Amino acid sequence: MSSRSERRRVSGDDLVGEAEQLVAQGFRPGLVAAHDDGDRLRVVYLFLAGRPDRRVELELSTPADHPTVPSLANISFPIGRFEREMLDLYGIVPLGHPQPRRLVRHAQWPETWYAMRAGVGAAPELDKTGRFPFVTVGGSGVYEIPVGPVHAGLIEPGHFRFSVVGETILRLKARLWFVHRGVERLFEGRAADGAVDLAERISGDTSAGHALAHSLAVEEALGIRVPDDVHRLRALVVELERLYNHSADLGALANDVGFALANAHAQRIRERLLRVNAEVTGHRLLRGAIRPGAVRLATLPNPELMREIAVDLAEVAQLTLRNSVIHDRFAGTAVLSADDATMLGCLGYVARASGLRRDARLDHPTTHLPVAEAGSTDGDVLARYTVRRDEFASSTDLIEHVVRSHSGPLTRTCDPPAAGSGSGVGITEGWRGTIVHRVEVDAGRIRRAKIVDPSWFNWPALPVAMTDTIVPDFPLANKSFNLSYAGNDL
Repeated sequence: MSSRSERRRVSGDDLVGEAEQLVAQGFRPGLVAAHDDGDRLRVVYLFLAGRPDRRVELELSTPADHPTVPSLANISFPIGRFEREMLDLYGIVPLGHPQPRRLVRHAQWPETWYAMRAGVGAAPELDKTGRFPFVTVGGSGVYEIPVGPVHAGLIEPGHFRFSVVGETILRLKARLWFVHRGVERLFEGRAADGAVDLAERISGDTSAGHALAHSLAVEEALGIRVPDDVHRLRALVVELERLYNHSADLGALANDVGFALANAHAQRIRERLLRVNAEVTGHRLLRGAIRPGAVRLATLPNPELMREIAVDLAEVAQLTLRNSVIHDRFAGTAVLSADDATMLGCLGYVARASGLRRDARLDHPTTHLPVAEAGSTDGDVLARYTVRRDEFASSTDLIEHVVRSHSGPLTRTCDPPAAGSGSGVGITEGWRGTIVHRVEVDAGRIRRAKIVDPSWFNWPALPVAMTDTIVPDFPLANKSFNLSYAGNDL
């Protein structure tokens, strides 16, 4: 489906006014991407609006020997974080930023080593030690609880610093980027039609979502037109990914309040779904099904089986919420207001549980599908649970619709140009929320890839929701957000 896309080159003097006008018109920031063009650095600001799909790119250039941009942090909190990321990785200084602290760079990183600049060379020895400055909360009875970055089990590393009185949290600070892997740099130089395997590994539980966003970006950059039946089959794959992840989350939330039986059944359902994934695509995590210009399925899921699984999951959710102790633990816990969710730019089930209507399947559609919106206005753990439950049912309906309406082959390929050039944006609604990829392709090879997982937008919301919540509810609240460390840290 076509979208209204506009690109504007702006000067530093015009940037703030242009951005203010777009925000006033209902646009939100989708990403901010820096580029090293040699003697100059270039910054692309992507603004998005939905229903209908609209996209505006503002492009600003700055000298490489003294790169600066006017800060938009006072207009948009998410853009302020993107600016801090650019400062860390490119050395681009956001003039007027209210808090230009390190974001990605840990204390061991040298001050003047910018990992994403061209010709930066190999990483230096990171043997310097130092401390990350946390805000100290004072007052009578205030104490701190540090948690992480190393956690029990298989959870990825992240540090949480709680400032507490009694059991009540006054302030929570999350410190991430312990698994920063330089993923965007790894895309550079790869063939445009040969990098989807890397996209699938950005965040392992979102293989299909990132593969689709990457493929859509490459297709736009190279002018590849994909038939509607390909878009529909791809949408089916992404919905399968939503199902197995939502099932796992519904069980894990029950488990965090001691209802291990519900978790056992949710995990049983997840395993059934993973086996469906393997039958449909040949891979339990749905890898290999989506690539630029193509989709490849082995079979379609059995709609009767999918309906049976949906009924099974609905019963588990009903039994969970019928338990008055569990319902009491969920309701009113870690509330994220609609105003805070809007200001922070939240996406996915986190946004929809707080009353925001944000869904790329409707805001930035690739095909017409009967998407039933799930939502709440309560913004608590219970809302984030019920939104997942309702999305499981609507995703099952969506899969059944695609299966029953599909005719024709299950494998389709549109060969990309051998040495095309251009830029493109891919947007899809992954199971956590809206995923955005932007690529620039030169002579058939990726020159720059910018990736934004919804966790980038949702991580700052967790500390906000935890304010005035008790420490023992942190695991439950954290699981209700279920944010990706790898998808954020890149």
